[in-house]
Order: sequence, then structure tokens, then C-alpha cells
Amino acid sequence: MSPQKCIPLSLGIAILAVACSKLVPGAPSAASVMNAPLSELTPDQLKVFNAGAAEFDEEYASATGLGPIYVSTSCNSCHAGDNRGHMHTILTRFGQSDTFGNTWLDKGGPQLQQHALAGFTGETLPAGVPFSRFLAPLVAGSGFLEAVTESDLLALADPEDKNSDGISGRPNYSQLPAWVVPLPGSAVNHGRFMGRFGRKAAAHNLHQQSVNAFQQDMGITTTFLPRNPVNPLNPAAPVTTTDPDVTDAAVNDVVFYLQTLQMPPRRNVMNADVVKGSEIFRNIGCASCHTETLKTGYSPVAALSYKEFHPYTDLLLHDMGPELNDGYTEGNALPSEWRTTPLWGLGLASSAQGGRVFLLHDGRAHSIEAAIQYHGGEAAASRTAFRNLSSADKSALLSFLNSL
Repeated sequence: MSPQKCIPLSLGIAILAVACSKLVPGAPSAASVMNAPLSELTPDQLKVFNAGAAEFDEEYASATGLGPIYVSTSCNSCHAGDNRGHMHTILTRFGQSDTFGNTWLDKGGPQLQQHALAGFTGETLPAGVPFSRFLAPLVAGSGFLEAVTESDLLALADPEDKNSDGISGRPNYSQLPAWVVPLPGSAVNHGRFMGRFGRKAAAHNLHQQSVNAFQQDMGITTTFLPRNPVNPLNPAAPVTTTDPDVTDAAVNDVVFYLQTLQMPPRRNVMNADVVKGSEIFRNIGCASCHTETLKTGYSPVAALSYKEFHPYTDLLLHDMGPELNDGYTEGNALPSEWRTTPLWGLGLASSAQGGRVFLLHDGRAHSIEAAIQYHGGEAAASRTAFRNLSSADKSALLSFLNSL
């Protein structure tokens, strides 16, 4: 038997560093960081913003409430620089009360927490359960999306395709927990309220989205959701607490932080190819779902009131065809229906995702062109039109999308 060979310590450290760099993306570039406050905030509002930013960046540990099972240790780890997420923090959703009644909550749903504190066991996906994988979305500009009036969004809906353009966007309606205060102007539809956040628009507002993330992503309890997520394999794990891990004030600070973040910045707006590409975008029907311009209604935060902005979304559900059918639903969404993803910040995705891009709800597309090719269902005609573009027109369209 030959003698065992030893790797010098310095070389071993170098190898480990290279290996880790391939698994975890580097820090986002300065151009892709979108964590600045809106410029019109008052001094008092800036204090709340900064408190929320600190909580958003907090690295939780067992002593501060993490777990016992969890996905990640901070909000920022999934939304670095308030940009979109990376595959190493992807969320696996499975089972909950929805259109088809497939709950599976007794098996650990609605979300897989694969990591665990010492003495506990992380979850594994139960066999035979419908699931989907969700990349964390970009959060910059979220306050503007929340401040659009529901009536304006419903005016964009056409569930019966009455104008015969092949586009039939509709809202996702879900039952709200008692602790969620409906947004002003919200209408009740058979006991349900319209959602606008999340890949299937299942969350009504940023407060609901944030509280769910505290619990499901990090195992952080609040007065709103005082139960820790529990792996069925850990029956003795702590469940309900009368001493929440974070205070209501901390939760509200995070919500205010998300509401008052800057919008993703545009670049190269006057470039000839970008201008030409924006026209092509409209001509091939992309703007039928990716609505360019929305306007906020009244907000108690003056910096958000009555502002026109350009997110390229209608926040509605659209049938994207069999290519994007994961067999998973939330609220009254069907398996092939997805909320129109806002396109703002699209051109900054690669910087936030370690030099590559991971697009669509589960990161399966590694380029903008690949993401377009997955668009079926209501977007099939636009996809065909894209395929039929000349090389020059296709290049111009991609230049425009990269400018967002």
C-alpha cells in the first residue's frame, strides 16, 4: 500500500476557497445594489427606514430565534443588495390549502426548511407531493407595487378575453389571516382578497409577505405567526411561543423599509437600440402582460403618493402553458398560472446572481432569450413573434430588456 499523501494546509485552503466561490455568488456590484431610501423621506421616516434595514440585514442565530428548522439566516441572504435571489437560497414550496385542496401541511408544508439547528433534523421533500421551487424576487420598488390601487389593477384584468387578444389576466384571491389588515380600497370576493406579492400573487401586502418570510424562511416567530415551522420527524420541537423572536415594531420597521426602497434604476435609456427594442417589445405583444406604466394612489408616505412608475407588470395571473406548469398552486391560482414578474432590474440580475442569470420562478432559464422561449400559454403568440424577428431586431429587443 502506498503511503497516504498529504495536501499542504495552504493549498487545501486555496482549493476550498475556489470550491466555495463556485457555490456561493460573490457580493453584488455597486451598480446592482438597490438598498437606498426614497429621496423624499422625512428625517423621522429615515430613522424607521434605517431600523428596518438593520433588521433586514440581521443574521439570526439560535440565541436570537433562528429555527429550529430554516432555509436561511437573514432576509438579506436571499435578497442581497435588495436584488433577486440565487439558486443556493431557492425556496421549495409544497402543499397548502388551495384550489385543489392539496394541503399536506402534516408533512411539513407549505415550505421545505432543509437546514436545522443542532439536535434537530432538516426536512426532505415528501414523495409524491406537488411542489415548486421559487427564487427570491427583487424587493426594490415593492412599496410602489403595493401602493397601486386595486381598481387600477382590476382594470387591466380580462379573465374572459373580451378583447380577443389572447391575454386573459386575472387576480389571485386568497383568504387572509385575521392579522392581515386589507389595503385601502380592497374589495372582498367571496371572502377572499386580491394578492399582488409572491410568484403566484398569494400575498396581499408587504406585511403578510414579510411575516410569512420571517416564519417560513428563518423560523422566526412573531405575534402574528407565533408557531415555529416543525419537521414531522422532530415531534418534540418547540411549536407555539408566547415570547416572539422579533417584536411587532421590528416587523413594522422591515415592512416600512421594503415600502420605501428606491426603484431599480434604468440605464442607457436613450441608446438607439434600446429605443428600438422598446418599440419591438410593444409590437410583439409583451406589454399586454408586462404593463410598462402604473401609478400609485394615495399613501400616508408622501414619497409614494400619486407617483407614475415603470415596473413592466400588471401583477395579475396569466396561464403560461405546459412549459411552466409545476403542478403547484397557491390561493385560487392554477398550476400553470403565474403572476407577471416585474421586469425592472432585469439587466442587473447577473451581478446579483454571481455573474450568471437564473430567471423565471425557479431559475431554470440562464439567459433572457431562454426565459422568453419558456413562455407558452397566453404568451405563445409573443414567443412566436420573437422567434420570427430578424437578428437585428432580436438584438435590439434584448438591449432594451437589459436596460431595465
